Order: sequence, then structure tokens, then C-alpha cells
Amino acid sequence: MNLLLVFISAAVVNNYVLTYFLGLCPFVGVSKKLGPAVSMGLATTFVMTMTATVTWLIYYLVLIPLNLEFLQIVSFILVIASLVQLVEMFVRKVSKPLYDALGIYLPLITTNCAILGLALFMVLKEYNFIESIVFGFGAGAGFTLAISIMAGIREQLDIADVPEPFKGAGITMITAGCLALAFMGFAGLI
Repeated sequence: MNLLLVFISAAVVNNYVLTYFLGLCPFVGVSKKLGPAVSMGLATTFVMTMTATVTWLIYYLVLIPLNLEFLQIVSFILVIASLVQLVEMFVRKVSKPLYDALGIYLPLITTNCAILGLALFMVLKEYNFIESIVFGFGAGAGFTLAISIMAGIREQLDIADVPEPFKGAGITMITAGCLALAFMGFAGLI
């Protein structure tokens, strides 16, 4: 039951994009079409899950025993950059069209503050190893949910009669704000 609560909390109640406003660059940049948005969400979910796993091991098995907690941010950034390089090489090898569709946003996962935020929140919340993995997967699932919803709405907005001053970035920000308000409704769930 506790693991389910950790997952729901990370995916819906404390959604990184719509509650903490972390990871907005790929959220806005890749959410024009549903296909690339889902792919970006899955890539981010993989990186978040692996980041939670590896950073937990590094923090509790290396940094704390050696009294090197002050190196936590540097070590976490190195882990994230390495994992993103792994994902980038995998996507380029497996699907060149998807690699081209994700464009610059794929390597930008490295600078996605949602992933660094995940690693830092994991330490603050003092999760055990299994809870950390579920927390990372839940955060990634929440990112995928948010970017997929946004992409679906933006595809519909492309064929809608949007007033000229609101077209483009204006209607995108209004839509993101409405989504954030909708997700605030989950605040009392847990």
C-alpha cells in the first residue's frame, strides 16, 4: 500500500511539471505532436527511474559512509548526464526518425531540472531503495501523463479557431496553466 501511495503521489498529486513547474522546457518544446511527446515521456521515465536507482546507491553506499554528502549535486548531475547519453545512443541506433523528431530536446534531458529535482527530493524524503525506484518511476509516469495530455490538447488547438493574439506561445501557456489548476484538484488525495 505504501508503494502505491508513493507512486500516486509522484505521478499525480505532486506532478513535477504541473505542481513544481520543473521540466517545462521539454514539456512545452516537445508537446506539439502526440507521438514525439509520448516518446519523450518514455525516455524521461527511463532516465528518472534509473536516476533514482543509481543516485540512491551512490548516496547511501558511497557518499554517506565516506562523509562526502557535499558532493551529492555533482555526483547526481554526472549520473543524469551518463544516463541521458545512454538513452540518446539507444534511440539513435533503434529509431532514426524518432531521434530526429526529438531533436535537441533529447540531449536536453540532461538539463531537465525535474530529474535533478527527483534525485534531491528522494534524499529529502529519505525513501528506502524500493520506494526510491517507485518514486522515480511515478515521477516519470507523471511527466509522461502531463506531456501527453498537453500534446493531445495542442493537436486539437491546431484545428481550432483560436483568436490571433493567443496563437502559439500564448495559448500554450494558458493551456499549461489550466492543466496545472486541474492537477491542483488532486492535492487533497494523499
